[in-house]
Amino acid sequence: MVLSNTAIPVEYGSFRAQVIRGEIPVNREISMEMNRQDFLIDSPDYYYDDEAIAGFINFCEQEMTLTDGSDLTLLPSFKLWSESLLAWFYFVEEKVYNPKKKRWEMQTTKKRLINKQYLIVGRGGSKSMYAALIQAYFAIVDTSTTHQIVTAPTMTLAEETMSPIRTAISRSRGPLMQWLTEGSILSNTYSKIKLASTKKGIQNFMTNSIIEVRTMAIDKLQGARSKVNTVDEWLSGKIKEDVIGALEQGASKIDDYLILATSSEGTARDGVGDTIKMELMDILRGEYFNPHVSIWYYRLDELEEVNQPEMWLKANPNLGVTVSYETYQREVERAETQPATRNDTLAKRFGIPVEGHTYFFIYEETIPHPRKSYDGMPCVLGADLSQGDDFTAFTFLFPIGNGAYGVKTRAYVSDLKVMKLPQAMQIKYQEFVKEGTLVICPGAILDMMDVYDDLYDHIIQHQYTVIGLGYDPYNATDLVARYVADFGEYGVAKVRQGVRTESVPLGELKILARERLLLFDEALMKFSMGNSVVIEDNNGNRKLSKKRASEKIDNVAALMDAWVVYKQNQEAFA
Repeated sequence: MVLSNTAIPVEYGSFRAQVIRGEIPVNREISMEMNRQDFLIDSPDYYYDDEAIAGFINFCEQEMTLTDGSDLTLLPSFKLWSESLLAWFYFVEEKVYNPKKKRWEMQTTKKRLINKQYLIVGRGGSKSMYAALIQAYFAIVDTSTTHQIVTAPTMTLAEETMSPIRTAISRSRGPLMQWLTEGSILSNTYSKIKLASTKKGIQNFMTNSIIEVRTMAIDKLQGARSKVNTVDEWLSGKIKEDVIGALEQGASKIDDYLILATSSEGTARDGVGDTIKMELMDILRGEYFNPHVSIWYYRLDELEEVNQPEMWLKANPNLGVTVSYETYQREVERAETQPATRNDTLAKRFGIPVEGHTYFFIYEETIPHPRKSYDGMPCVLGADLSQGDDFTAFTFLFPIGNGAYGVKTRAYVSDLKVMKLPQAMQIKYQEFVKEGTLVICPGAILDMMDVYDDLYDHIIQHQYTVIGLGYDPYNATDLVARYVADFGEYGVAKVRQGVRTESVPLGELKILARERLLLFDEALMKFSMGNSVVIEDNNGNRKLSKKRASEKIDNVAALMDAWVVYKQNQEAFA
């Protein structure tokens, strides 16, 4: 088949059909990646080539072997991943100089779409074997001279990627390998061996290509100009440097470069890996468009699924083939009897990060409810005040019965702060202004008295009966004094930010959001919930993270303050 911008990829089409039939359970992240694959199929700008993936499959199954030397048959997951990596193309118009005609001409160039692929798979998913197949394919099939790098937190771990290639060379299973390994490495004549494992790495003497192992450090990887790169355990290891970014700086100078980053989750958190993972989540959620990245993120959706073996395929698609269900079951039983191993099992086997940064609300929990007015109803007010120019947020919480709570928001920001934002974010803020939930105040610094005056007018306009106020004491003294003068001291409480005070209310709000009992109908609240990131330690304690300055979560913080005050004064709403 020729290139097609309408064809359904063979391997993905088979996988999607199994998912639709309910034969393969998938998590939210894989579901979002499937949406991205469907977008490529529907888009007229991207072309699928079935011969590209067929060639890779034939090479692997005819020439490569497993680490122990036995014959290799590609797993369906390997075919799915490699198809998304190798079989999509696009065309670009480039201006090139024609020396014969002595003029510039437009030239159409075909390029591979995917330059980076991220795999986050549970332990025992044969990630290193997949990386080895990709490295071997380019070193042997690519006729250009390629510099290829394998890197991992330790040299021993990097050897896990090199070992299957060395075994395949020794076994020479297929006709191509047999021809490439004929002769002697010491010969300087036609009988010289063409492919060999040497002290430098895996060398293809026909093209002068090499696969070498390098230390996972920026100073060892930056500027390498390597065409094919595999990075192992970039998320689970204690990595403090962005080695993927360093590799990309050099590799991006070459057309059709490739970076394959594989890892399981881990218990070493708050490193560069977490930051990369959050960027990948932005891509999956559609907040950041990047068709050149392929993301296959396997994990359980909920902690409760650990006790449901039928759901374990969400965390490891190769379960039952590369690692047995019995192995996973023993790990679960060990974690139950030996709590010290619990975090490692949850992270590395089931992809559940038990410490570090993670999005708090899933997409379904951030969908706004139908419009509803709570005018004239009693409520509690949560306040999250700013340093002066930043967001100052207020959230009203209305107990409306049957375990449900109405939510309304009001926020303030200086126009200087808005002008410093990227254009796309400024447009988003203007949507909130039109909605009536955000007020952009003139000047460089917010005047808290002006903010309070507007908030007071807002309360009077909607006839809210404010029963209590929860607030973080930072920069709140003057505003709280005005509130007490107008509404009295009843129900006024400090809610200090921190793990000790935030864990319980955040957990309760998560339950309400999951059960769709937080009835919010405003885009600002959806925005805040969608950006909410929590830091969770090994004991399950949580706190909101405010590191991502442009993506405000202040109204969620204010909602938490309001919830704490409501819990303290429930008798007032009886």
